[in-house]
Amino acid sequence: MENKARSKKRQWRLRNWVQLVFFLLVSTIAVNKFLVENGGGSSFLSSASLHSICPFGGVVSIYNLLTVGDYIQKIHSSALILMGLVFLLAVLLGPVFCGWICPLGTFQEWIGKIGKRIFKKRYNNFVPTRLDGYMRYIRIFVLLWVIYITAKTGLLVFANVDPYYALFNFWTGEVAIQALGILSLTAVGSLFVERPWCKYLCPYGALLGFTNKFKIFRLHRNESTCISCDLCSKSCPMNIDVANSKKVSQLQCISCFECSSENICPVPETVEIKWGEK
Repeated sequence: MENKARSKKRQWRLRNWVQLVFFLLVSTIAVNKFLVENGGGSSFLSSASLHSICPFGGVVSIYNLLTVGDYIQKIHSSALILMGLVFLLAVLLGPVFCGWICPLGTFQEWIGKIGKRIFKKRYNNFVPTRLDGYMRYIRIFVLLWVIYITAKTGLLVFANVDPYYALFNFWTGEVAIQALGILSLTAVGSLFVERPWCKYLCPYGALLGFTNKFKIFRLHRNESTCISCDLCSKSCPMNIDVANSKKVSQLQCISCFECSSENICPVPETVEIKWGEK
């Protein structure tokens, strides 16, 4: 039991350390870019910017290239490479980028910890289940809107409403007021709902969510060993009913693996990552 507890602690720390490292990396790149443009900063990262590490920028740029025959302005080739790596990882394990890497998701989780302390069991349960189900389709419409408008204008118009861009540029004076407003609403919403932007509005999360239907490695629940404690469902930041799912393939899953036996399930090998459908 002691070894099992230590294993759970290591697994929990691993995801949190990965999130922290990427948040600090993106923060460093954003701050250094601003300093370089104002005569300071490090030359080592001088060519890096949020646009160069934005995998969603790669998505809209590829679409624009196929439909219009040109790349999106401001998008770097590195964004296309990053997009490829993110999708390769998603095909293997699902939207791991969302659950482990995305700094905006991490930001929401950190604020959510405050919400959990304030509201305790009520946290992440304010939105009625039926309404929550309808609201989750909004991000698909946002994805279609972004792709259509970007292809039509040839510009990265999503930057004007993107809370990710606003989070790491709010001090520069280059961020549109709409983006700052959405970032503020996301921050406040995170006090009541876990990852509200991810759940309801993120176009990149909507796109990566489709890989849950065909990813190679999936979370499976062993019905024969499950004790119906419901801890897996309660631990899910996306409110997925893991306790009543034979396999987790819902579009909303962010592959954080918080529900797995290595993290929250008290029975070994009950909720675990397996190859294929069986």
